[in-house]
Amino acid sequence: MSTYDLIVIGAGPGGYVCAIRAAQLGMKVACVEGRETLGGTCLNVGCIPSKALLHASHMAHEAHENFEKMGLMGAHVTVDWQKMQDYKAETVGGNTRGIEFLFKKNKIDWLKGWAVIEAPGRVKVGDAIHETTNIVIATGSVPSSLKGVTVDNDAGLVVDSTGALALPKIPKSMVVIGAGIIGLELGSVYARLGTKVTVIEYLDAITPGMDAEVQKQFQKILAKQGLSFILGAAVSGVDTADGRAKVHYTLRKDDSAQALETEVVLVATGRRPYAEGLGLDALGVKMTDRGFIQVDDRWQTSVKGIHAIGDAVPGPMLAHKAEDEGTAVAEIIAGKHGHVDYGIIPGVIYTTPEVANVGLTEDAAKADGRKIKVGKFPFMGNARAKAMMQADGFVKLIADADTDRILGCHIIGPNAGEMIHEVCVAMEFGAAAQDLALTCHAHPTTSEAVREAALACGDGAIHA
Repeated sequence: MSTYDLIVIGAGPGGYVCAIRAAQLGMKVACVEGRETLGGTCLNVGCIPSKALLHASHMAHEAHENFEKMGLMGAHVTVDWQKMQDYKAETVGGNTRGIEFLFKKNKIDWLKGWAVIEAPGRVKVGDAIHETTNIVIATGSVPSSLKGVTVDNDAGLVVDSTGALALPKIPKSMVVIGAGIIGLELGSVYARLGTKVTVIEYLDAITPGMDAEVQKQFQKILAKQGLSFILGAAVSGVDTADGRAKVHYTLRKDDSAQALETEVVLVATGRRPYAEGLGLDALGVKMTDRGFIQVDDRWQTSVKGIHAIGDAVPGPMLAHKAEDEGTAVAEIIAGKHGHVDYGIIPGVIYTTPEVANVGLTEDAAKADGRKIKVGKFPFMGNARAKAMMQADGFVKLIADADTDRILGCHIIGPNAGEMIHEVCVAMEFGAAAQDLALTCHAHPTTSEAVREAALACGDGAIHA
């Protein structure tokens, strides 16, 4: 029987970061993971492989659409799907092997298998029992199902995000059910590779919860790139026959029944928390109605000595949110002060252009009764963006009208996922829009658009 200070269940971003931070703080740590590789959904079948395909497909798009405009002449670029899959696999492998190295470096034991918590302080993996002072559940999430739709990744006709990353060939047509982050990213990949992509969304706007102006601009840009949208539509089922799929849906505006035939259907209706097989019911761990593990402000469950983080608990299902929680709970267990600022967690959609946000939307700020001012700046006025042929989009900064304190930022444009962190840091320090406006930004950079948006919260932007 092994004895530990901490056993972390799950080696995704939340779990492996928690294990590493705990080891840095002097604890004897083990991490339970049943996959053949570390890194969880994110590194294996989520964030990392999807970004590899997004990058590769963007390069193909640039070669087809923009290289000749820049004087880069040559034979027409073709896509070798198997080689692209190999590139994706190599990217994933390098990252997962990196986590193994970090475990060895920090003397963390990888307990290979699936965990059952027999009692507080007792974790069973296979036939072995391991004793521990603390347990952290970091079991993540899985794709949500949709009533009337059966996913079969092996058949390759109706797939979830995992199956969409490894289709046997590039389909001629694809219907994406759900206009959230996952659906739009993967739909964008295949649209760039020549697939006719149609996105069906139950709500009347894409990317639910995002700034309304961003939603409208984003949909227009994606439509120009070849994606079609059917909004306000409820999918009732999918039939498959003779290597084809037919999606049945009802338009909410008139209750008319519709059907659309396609080669592949991607079900991208979100994710749900996963904590099955741990024995939480028998332990008396309290859950929410939606299947999340209930935790207090120290990520402690209703059972002393058992904590939970990441997608398994309420909050945004984001890898970096899980990482922050993993760090915080490790520090709390070590007797230190762990903290996560949930008001300053950025979100990014890695299409081209990228979409990034942090803090309040304009509508949310108004609904909260705040008096605000909004500064906007279009990338059409940014020299670097124009040189990159990526001048679509804008930066939108929201500040308190009385104090000038930054309340939120929404960016659609080149490098949005990198630029948003300037605003995150500013918000962590309680900065005003004027603080960003007075900070010298290198020229020419796309980040100048953030400064210009901050200037627009005052007397006005210079280049607009």
